[in-house]
Amino acid sequence: MLIGVPREIKDGERRVALTPAAVAELSGRGHLVRIQTSAGLGAGFADNEYAAAGAVLVGNVAAAFDADLILKVKEIQTGEWNQLRPDTTLFSFLHLGSDHAMAAELLTRRVTAIAFETVEDASHRLAILGPMSAIAGEMAIQIGANLLMTPNGGRGVAIGDARVVIVGAGNAGAAAAATALALGADVTVLAPVGQRLALLAHKLGSSARTIAIHPDALTNAITGADLVIGAVNIAGSATPKLVTRTHLRAMQPGSVLIDICIDGGGMAETSRPSSHSQPTYIEESVTHYCVANMPAALPRSSSMAISNAVLPYLIALADKGLRQALKDDAGLLAGLQMHGGNITHAAIAAELGLPWFDPDPLLFSC
Repeated sequence: MLIGVPREIKDGERRVALTPAAVAELSGRGHLVRIQTSAGLGAGFADNEYAAAGAVLVGNVAAAFDADLILKVKEIQTGEWNQLRPDTTLFSFLHLGSDHAMAAELLTRRVTAIAFETVEDASHRLAILGPMSAIAGEMAIQIGANLLMTPNGGRGVAIGDARVVIVGAGNAGAAAAATALALGADVTVLAPVGQRLALLAHKLGSSARTIAIHPDALTNAITGADLVIGAVNIAGSATPKLVTRTHLRAMQPGSVLIDICIDGGGMAETSRPSSHSQPTYIEESVTHYCVANMPAALPRSSSMAISNAVLPYLIALADKGLRQALKDDAGLLAGLQMHGGNITHAAIAAELGLPWFDPDPLLFSC
């Protein structure tokens, strides 16, 4: 299989989806990997490392996109849409439920789209999103501590003295809670009743409050909070708007909201995507940080985590071909969101208000 890895162009995005070691594994299996020059430079991987691993370096984006499978980190950007061929498989983060324009483009171009964020492992955990969520959760506490400093517009509270409220008990929420507790913060985690909340409550014990989320509990927790972190993820669907302007007005002036789930639209009604070049804005006297690609600030660690998570699925796709790989692995099939101009993921179809097509007859009928 011919695999193309273009250089990422999203603001502040320095990650790369494959490390040289992963390229060597694919090359050793007889697959050709085209890497756009400097694609790994931001993560500390030089072009000569890729060449030594067996990659073919190409100098322009068109050559990188001229492949059977396009592997990216972030979703296709506006300037990249016209590079996609109808017979191409796109494997990357997509977040189509909150990006109707991109969904329409991919449908029109009849691209096969497999989304990192809905690929599952054998235990139905989000195999590729999970490591990125954990990194983002850890980062959220570090960023929040920085933004609470008075020179950065914060109210001058050290994180060890701060009231931290985390909404969500998945990978991001659990990582944020553990990091905040390690720094001495007063931590409250709110999430729907279920296994994730129960497991996190057991893990944290009496060192943090773990509370089933409902309107009164959320209001009580946020009132007077110094740092609120949104860590809600509903696979394939937009994030519900849980935090209102009224909630923000009950926070301390100079406090901070970090919305990790901004890729899904964000959990606060005041959340809107920001970027690494312009990461913050203020609403209701609260500093908002809503960067959609937070882990890009730690590009080497994040790239290695993505590459390790993606490689088994990529090997299956390359060795077996699209249909057989999807047929053999229900977790990879869970990542399939579009094929042949049809939406094949039920939650995405519902979010976009478009018909859902069962992928089985589309892929496996012949």
